[in-house]
Amino acid sequence: MLNSNAKNRLDRLPIARFHKITLVAVSFAYFFEFADINSFAVTAPRLIKLWGVTVNQVAYVTSLSFVGMFIGSVVAAWLADRWGRKKALNITTLFFGVFSLTSVFSWDIVSLGVFRVLTSAGLSAMTVVAVIYLAELFPSAVRGKFQAYAIVIGICGTPVTNFIASAVVPINDWSWRLVYLWGALGIAYMFFAPHLKESPRWYENKGDHASADRVLTEIEGLVAAQKGPLPEAAAPVEAPVLKKAPLRILLQKKYLWPTLLLVVLWVTQTIGFFGYSSWAPTLLAQHGFSVQKSVFYVALSTAGAPLGSYIAALVTDRFERKWCLVAFGAVIAVCGLFYGLTFNPVMIVVFGFLVNLFERGYTALGYAYSPELFDTHGRSLGTGVSYGLGRLSNAAGPLIIAGLYNNSGYKSVFFFIAGTWMFGAVVLAVFGPRTRQVPAALAAARQPAGV
Repeated sequence: MLNSNAKNRLDRLPIARFHKITLVAVSFAYFFEFADINSFAVTAPRLIKLWGVTVNQVAYVTSLSFVGMFIGSVVAAWLADRWGRKKALNITTLFFGVFSLTSVFSWDIVSLGVFRVLTSAGLSAMTVVAVIYLAELFPSAVRGKFQAYAIVIGICGTPVTNFIASAVVPINDWSWRLVYLWGALGIAYMFFAPHLKESPRWYENKGDHASADRVLTEIEGLVAAQKGPLPEAAAPVEAPVLKKAPLRILLQKKYLWPTLLLVVLWVTQTIGFFGYSSWAPTLLAQHGFSVQKSVFYVALSTAGAPLGSYIAALVTDRFERKWCLVAFGAVIAVCGLFYGLTFNPVMIVVFGFLVNLFERGYTALGYAYSPELFDTHGRSLGTGVSYGLGRLSNAAGPLIIAGLYNNSGYKSVFFFIAGTWMFGAVVLAVFGPRTRQVPAALAAARQPAGV
């Protein structure tokens, strides 16, 4: 048994400069993750004309990218458990930045596809680690809000990239490469790395109490220097010494059900969101809009994304996260269906704006909700595997969408996507556990190592 006190010591800290620096660092990584994640989507219409790429080839590259995301998520969970949250965040952010840079030099659809798969693996890996890292460093009473704040800042990368793409992609035959160069700037995150601290809860879970206490003392010193004397922490609690978590622990009931629920959450979110974001520019271009107009309409639509994340920040710690997710998912389904049923440019932008607004709010809520369903021992694996399986599901998503488009037309794609969102909302409503204001005795029984 060990004296577990990292959670108590972190939870009683006021938000200070240390927390804000951590938030900005993670937000910067998120910014270029969101900037880079749709790079292929906004350059694909140009490549269709330039390289003669087909819709089916776009589908295959997109599908394989999600296979890369699955691999990246699982590897990230292993890295975060074995090497620590901070080191894993550094490695994964650097990884996706480097391979985004290599995409600049691709010479055909095959080489670009390989580089995008590797980039996607890094993007997904970074997200898994960042979600865990913020959950373990911020006080539990406000961590949902700060998870959402990180997305508010980070999600700005999507509209910024789309506006950049709408301006530079049509210039000439090589200017599309600048979109990938822009995504590679995420490498600059490494300037923040020296200012970050390893998660004391990770050290504690590994049984390294000296390192946990050292980091906690450093953090408390930084906060006290700014905020003054700190309140007393709650008394340490006894918890078992937990070694490295093997993959098979997810078969245990207390981990299996949350993992299965989150698989549904992330499968429906992945197919639903990327069905819009990855395909909207190509489908609009194929439906008769110019490449420049299709990318521009999508860019205007994604301007709603930061507002959605901000709304999530306002509601996430005030209302039960489960019901916020259900409400947001249902609204996305309705707005997305109208998006697909109109060909009026104004309505495309309006409904696209609403889809992006509520979807990014949904994602911010999901990032806060996911790690809360696990204790420290299972958090990395449970979050990584469920998120990774969600991304893996979209290996089939683009092929389904391409098949629907080719066989049943444009509108059928949006009926499928709306149905996916609604299914996820219903499953969460029926089976999703609550995580807000859980009675102490029940929380202790459900999460013995502490949230």
